[in-house]
Amino acid sequence: MPELPEVETVRRGLAPVLEGARIAQALVNRPDLRWPFPENMAARLTGARVTALRRRSKYILADLDTGETLIVHLGMSGRMIISAPSGARDMLAQFHHLHPAPEKHDHVVIDTDQGARVTFNDARRFGAMDLCPTDAVEQHWLIAGIGPEPLSNAFHADHLIAAFKGKRSPVKTALLDQRIVAGLGNIYVCEVLHRAAISPLRHAGRIAPARVAAMVPIIRDVLSEAIEAGGSSLRDYRQADGELGYFQHSFRAYGREAEPCQTPDCQGIIRRVVQSGRSSFYCPACQR
Repeated sequence: MPELPEVETVRRGLAPVLEGARIAQALVNRPDLRWPFPENMAARLTGARVTALRRRSKYILADLDTGETLIVHLGMSGRMIISAPSGARDMLAQFHHLHPAPEKHDHVVIDTDQGARVTFNDARRFGAMDLCPTDAVEQHWLIAGIGPEPLSNAFHADHLIAAFKGKRSPVKTALLDQRIVAGLGNIYVCEVLHRAAISPLRHAGRIAPARVAAMVPIIRDVLSEAIEAGGSSLRDYRQADGELGYFQHSFRAYGREAEPCQTPDCQGIIRRVVQSGRSSFYCPACQR
């Protein structure tokens, strides 16, 4: 699944194409993805202007001037593909290629009044789209209960300390809990715990408050670096403009089983263990 940095990268790629544009035509080529599409989705999108493009956790939110918001989740293989014909506005110059021929898994196609096309392609169909009133987005069943954004002021040391207090689950499981912090996934939690020198096997409630507090800026640093790098390109992920991300080259722990630990002066070797069906990569020498 794409994590927060990948989704934010896609949002930033889509923003200059969609924000302020009117949807001239929306085409929905199937009745559902992971769940059924909302009723009359194509008609509700056509003619609407996108007033803002936001992100909440791993969801992209397109606010419309109709009072509704389009909620998008990329799933395991969802891609947003941008194209624009030659001669389109300067702001679309980076997407100079012509609209590609339709592909089998082009499930939703949006044409804007500025000449751009945004295609949602999802081979595995684990993605999702829905429409809901903009003022009720936080109450939508996909988003209700999600914790604070890790790059926002609502995420701070006191919050994380309180969330971990008394927890008997492993710290990695706690950080993956979207009710505690939004958007973190397996890859970046491994990176955070490696930088924090905390074993993913430790119970969250047994970590000293000072060490829990120290994870907050580390989480922000790891995510910010990943966003700046353009997100990872694991599996089928692509940036909105079709370019691969490259943050995977900066991973210090994830995917480095049997390699030397990159922590200065550490002689440990990265180990892989499976927790709740997911691989955890860590250094048993310096992560305690």
